[in-house]
Amino acid sequence: MNGFDSKGLDEDAFGEKSALSGLKTFDAFPKTKASYTTPTHRGGQWTVLILLVCTVFSFSELKTWWRGTEQHHFSVEKGVSHELQLNLDIVVNMPCDTLRVNIQDAAGDRILASDMLKREETSWNLWMHKRNKDKHEYQTLSHEEEDRLTAQEADAHAHHVLGEVRRNPRRKFAKGPSMRWGDTADSCRIYGSLEGNKVQGDFHITARGHGYREFAPHLDHSAFNFSHMITELSFGPHYPSLMNPLDKTMAETDKHYFKYQYFLSVVPTLYTKGRNALDAYTRSPASATARTGRNTVFTNQYAATSQSEEMPETPYLVPGIFFKYNIEPILLLVSEERGGFLALVIRVINTISGVLVTGGWIYQISGWVTEIAGRRKKEQPEGYLTGKHYKD
Repeated sequence: MNGFDSKGLDEDAFGEKSALSGLKTFDAFPKTKASYTTPTHRGGQWTVLILLVCTVFSFSELKTWWRGTEQHHFSVEKGVSHELQLNLDIVVNMPCDTLRVNIQDAAGDRILASDMLKREETSWNLWMHKRNKDKHEYQTLSHEEEDRLTAQEADAHAHHVLGEVRRNPRRKFAKGPSMRWGDTADSCRIYGSLEGNKVQGDFHITARGHGYREFAPHLDHSAFNFSHMITELSFGPHYPSLMNPLDKTMAETDKHYFKYQYFLSVVPTLYTKGRNALDAYTRSPASATARTGRNTVFTNQYAATSQSEEMPETPYLVPGIFFKYNIEPILLLVSEERGGFLALVIRVINTISGVLVTGGWIYQISGWVTEIAGRRKKEQPEGYLTGKHYKD
């Protein structure tokens, strides 16, 4: 029709010979010509705001990925356990030679804990002074301050527990306050770790000649005073930096024939950092619970309830401090897992894309609203009648 064919001319001869010529002219994202756009001060401010929001959201995603997410899994404890370590640091307001420390478990074994734990003569007033000097470091169970509860809550997270164990690798009991000139050794500090059967048991501190038959002289009831301060009571490997429910607690009484009872439910807990912690425990439960390293900590948590009462002075009732513990047949796995880097990149891209699309919509809608409001303002006449008549 254009006469090219009649003259032997080829229309394709006027274009590029390359097979990629079509791809060079293809544009999947058509753009507006620069002559049709007008930069505005409002648009520049909006762009800076969008970039700031994208930066904040991207940093938040990176921080979440770096810290990881915490997962909780419950599982029936695999294998057969035999022993359970008990860590104790307590001060009782009675001399050491008047106290008896024993464990009676459900297996019928009686363990003379006093032979395995260390005893240290000390002064009750000295420890009370230490408590008051350290801003009420020891608290009663009836009045627990918020900072103490916050510390217990923090020790339930894998990130905090692993960090505390790394910062405090030494697992020794802290030294108590030294006796000063003029102090009376009227109290006993009992501390140390001992191994017992991993079954339900009763750890108790009683007076000499009460609870068990012995050849030692019977202690007069007027010498009883079971006021005590618990610096630490934990089960499993000794981690002094972790806060347990009975750590840094105290109980005082002016009664002689008095009984303190603590009921404990012990739950084995495995804190770990890394992926597939549950699968690792399922494959090899013995190695998972026995291993303690940079990214794995095995310990025991417990919940505690207390009861105290004054008793009549009869030979059938025994005063003292009793810790009745029960081992729960479950294992709590607390793992801190970090996703793959590709998943992080996808989340960041999705976040930035969502912010850009949402920001574009808000910018256009606000522009339309401003334009409509401006049109209505221009359409209003400069003057109009009010319907009132004025007389000269």
